[in-house]
Amino acid sequence: QVQPGELKLNGDSDSNSAGSLQTIYFAFDSASLTQEAKDILKNNAEYLKTQASVKVQIEGHCDERGGVQYNLALSERRAKSIKDFIVALGVKSSRLTTIGYGKERPVDLGHDEAAWAKNRRGNFVVTSL
Repeated sequence: QVQPGELKLNGDSDSNSAGSLQTIYFAFDSASLTQEAKDILKNNAEYLKTQASVKVQIEGHCDERGGVQYNLALSERRAKSIKDFIVALGVKSSRLTTIGYGKERPVDLGHDEAAWAKNRRGNFVVTSL
């Protein structure tokens, strides 16, 4: 059993098993970072700087609305906007990979705005310690 906040291989920010890395959320149909998301990403970047050997995959996700291809492209843009922001804060690009999952990996299976808001996210998966 992983303790909350523990850093483990293949751990992810959605389940609090990626150290201090936190998931961020996006507005509907947007890959733009909100101020809240930027604040979280600043903390994520600082944490990554203290864990110099850690590599992460940044995963972009969408809610269930919209077509498959459209959501795949949007989720890829979301992951890239996260990576670009973190790299600009001084984390080496070589430590970060990105992938877009579209609407294929929801964390909330509901069909309302509350569920959709949780699924429009960018999360972090630890790929190397």
